[in-house]
Amino acid sequence: MKLIQQQIVVDEATSGQRLDQALCHFLPDYSRSKIQEWIRQGFITLNGQAPKPKLKVYVGDELQLDIPPTTKIYDQPESIEFDIIHQDDDLFVINKPAGLVVHPAAGHASGTLLNGLLQRDPDLEQLPRAGIVHRLDKDTSGIMVVARTLTAHSALVDALQRREVKREYIAVAQGVITAGRSIEQPIARHPVDRKRMAVREDGKDAITHFTVREKYRAHSLIEVRLETGRTHQIRVHMAWLRHALLGDPVYGGRLALPKGISAPLEQVIRSFRRQALHARRLSFVHPSSAELVTFDAEIPADMTQLIEALRVDAQVTD
Repeated sequence: MKLIQQQIVVDEATSGQRLDQALCHFLPDYSRSKIQEWIRQGFITLNGQAPKPKLKVYVGDELQLDIPPTTKIYDQPESIEFDIIHQDDDLFVINKPAGLVVHPAAGHASGTLLNGLLQRDPDLEQLPRAGIVHRLDKDTSGIMVVARTLTAHSALVDALQRREVKREYIAVAQGVITAGRSIEQPIARHPVDRKRMAVREDGKDAITHFTVREKYRAHSLIEVRLETGRTHQIRVHMAWLRHALLGDPVYGGRLALPKGISAPLEQVIRSFRRQALHARRLSFVHPSSAELVTFDAEIPADMTQLIEALRVDAQVTD
């Protein structure tokens, strides 16, 4: 059996905690019961010795992990179309097409990005979620990073939690927005519709920054930067601002066409069947080289066509 090997040095953030609690910090995708099981089975050592789960750890303590892979039987390799922008021994940077679900779930047991990743690199079955450290909504296109080792996975998850991964998006919002701003509104599950999220006082903190790039007759092209990464965050925040994303089937309400719209633009808008949102840039510190790296994903053809149609319509009415 091929084991997943990793070395961890306890830092100030976890110093004084129980061993199993500290490992939950470093391995957020595994349950404490699973970690405790690994400790009891001898897959984890502390300073070269077999520890107990309740033993406390301190700054500088060295943990050695030699843990078995945990594979879900329904996560099977499949041939799935997506572009790999960059790859090395530690990670993949991919451009996810709109319409592709990231993880298997109810209603999507197969045909997901995860299945496609396992086809590209079978060793990813040894990692939690096949190395996926963050997600995009099914109908959001754009750039994602996927870890290829447990060390890289832990480093990237930790960087996300520390808000050190920079994510930039481009979107088309409904209405003419006069200027950009920062939205700091907590987000939680909708109290009635459990498939939706909503701005709620009891939610988790969520911060979205955006600038206006272009203004059209009844829409705006915006650039968005996430400081946090809540589910549907951009879509929820823009809807709260009363500028929902064009084409958003969940938060945008019924399709509303501006008065006097040109026939070509109407046709393009009616045929655009997803939220106009694309993750175009990702920046993070590479887990091996410790260098800041930045990757870009080109705006897909459907959004390019939409933006061009909006520009032409705005010029006609000027």
